[in-house]
Amino acid sequence: MDWKTAINDFKNYLQLERAMSINTVDAYLNDLTKLQQFADPRSLSPAEITSKDLQEFLAWINGFGLSAYSQARILSGIKTFYLFMSLEHGLLENPTALIEAPRLGRKMPDVLNIKEIDRLIDAIDLSMPEGMRNKTMLEVLYGCGLRVSELVGLKVSNLFLDVEFIKVEGKGSKERLVPIGTQAIKHLCIYLNEVRVHQKIKSGYEDFVFLNRRGASLTRVMVFIIIRDLANKIGLKKKISPHTFRHSFATHLVEGGADLRAVQEMLGHESITTTEIYTHVDRDYLQSVITQYHPRS
Repeated sequence: MDWKTAINDFKNYLQLERAMSINTVDAYLNDLTKLQQFADPRSLSPAEITSKDLQEFLAWINGFGLSAYSQARILSGIKTFYLFMSLEHGLLENPTALIEAPRLGRKMPDVLNIKEIDRLIDAIDLSMPEGMRNKTMLEVLYGCGLRVSELVGLKVSNLFLDVEFIKVEGKGSKERLVPIGTQAIKHLCIYLNEVRVHQKIKSGYEDFVFLNRRGASLTRVMVFIIIRDLANKIGLKKKISPHTFRHSFATHLVEGGADLRAVQEMLGHESITTTEIYTHVDRDYLQSVITQYHPRS
């Protein structure tokens, strides 16, 4: 089987059988394309790749200065491909079986404190037409811990504000119910009933909550730009993105004593180990404990 056929079959497998999102599928295919770029000059088909070839491939991509995280992600995509080849095309020997990923340290996500979140939201100019929309978006991002894709894809028909829940579509088109707080509900009601109701909506976008000036749904890039501009406006030195609000949501819940399983459910994590990264404790708090309680302090 040649690379083109194998990649196309793998794409169909990821989309149809694994029900992965477009972005996730693209990431897997990009990883596989790198292996193809390595294999083509050596005249190696997918089935001819050996463990030794993969070791050379890892050394090859390391030469491009990729981080250990990037290399581990690429290898993970290739492992998934060869698992597919074994299951669907009867490949007898999986060349990735004995390949180990680079050792990774646990990377702590950037988190905003409550004062920083308040400053960002307060910096929004409500006199502008998009002001209330932007304020509502940040309240929902922080109040529900959504991914940016879940935010821009949020539907009016999936808002159950009377019972304080919203339904979102997460990774792999998996739906989940997420509780929503009173502040986010208040701003959603203002935006929907006093701003969005007066907007001319483009055909096909009637059910999307957050709309751009042309009446279509917002893009993920636009949300990034809005948050970046607000951070610049208040002189925030941290490098933040929409995902920072999700990290902050989870961190503040865990630090406040929330059950980790409940946080996992709200974030839509398949594995509890993904959620456990939020159990890191603030260093200033640890220092205060030592100062207050240790006899030598």
